[in-house]
Amino acid sequence: MHVAINGWFAGRLTTGSGQYLEQLLQRLPHLAPHLRLSLLQPAGAAAAQEDRPGVESIAVPLPRLPKALAKVWWEQVTVPATAARLGAHVLWVPYWAAPWRQPCPVVVTVHDLIPLLLPGYRGSPFHRLYTTLVAHTARRAQAILTVSHASAQDIVQHLNVPPERVHVVHHGPNQAGPPPDLAQTAAVRRRYNLPARYFLYLGGFDRRKNVAGILRAYRRYLEKGGDPAIHLVIAGELPARDTPFAPDPRPLARAEGIEAQVHFCGWVAEGDKPALYAGATAFLFPSTYEGFGMMVLEAMAAGTPVVTSGQLARRDV
Repeated sequence: MHVAINGWFAGRLTTGSGQYLEQLLQRLPHLAPHLRLSLLQPAGAAAAQEDRPGVESIAVPLPRLPKALAKVWWEQVTVPATAARLGAHVLWVPYWAAPWRQPCPVVVTVHDLIPLLLPGYRGSPFHRLYTTLVAHTARRAQAILTVSHASAQDIVQHLNVPPERVHVVHHGPNQAGPPPDLAQTAAVRRRYNLPARYFLYLGGFDRRKNVAGILRAYRRYLEKGGDPAIHLVIAGELPARDTPFAPDPRPLARAEGIEAQVHFCGWVAEGDKPALYAGATAFLFPSTYEGFGMMVLEAMAAGTPVVTSGQLARRDV
């Protein structure tokens, strides 16, 4: 069977869709060696040069368009036309962007319905129109993959899709192998200049992640007599600018009066994450909505206690 894959997010490891796709591209050739996998990528994308054994990379040119329109053109015109030209038996779109014209059976992964369900994430009129488009095209897909039973319920309810066409495939942790030993944990602590004991947050900074809530809770922890030797580590690529949608947590830490005990360690390499989790006293993840919550699973795999929200606890982590 020949499977064409929309590779828009290939190599974009700062995004959840990019992480999801890359992990599957590394594993699918071993799990299903009978499949022919063709990864369709925009010509000139740096990710097109990545080495992925068992995956055929095909660079396809895009017309010169503004970035947002180029993405829609890629999803709705370039990808289905290329899948038809290649004679693919199935087209897999690993994020919420199935094409309207479907020259072969389409499988689309819908991680969550955040742009549809959360008002603060609906964006501009263009983004709302885009959400309407992909909601309609997902209904036309032969099958919808999702990552939790909670997301499956949302898809059935809000996209009006028959339950039998929605298939839950849970994530596994990105990191494989045994938990890190003490030497590995100490090396990562030195590399990121971490305190000896710390609570950890790792993830994005858009407002549903509730990083502001973490900072307020840590300040209250100290006020209530919590051990001041346990500092707070905030890991992840900080927002390029401070906005209501993605507040910069550094001014928030100053405003709470805890700046001296909060450490911002920035982007963390994938191979360093197990030791970062393992070295933490607890992992904090009070997000108000997630399709799955990969970081919670990763922290659990490292043997670290997790403090999360009731909303997230009802999901399939």
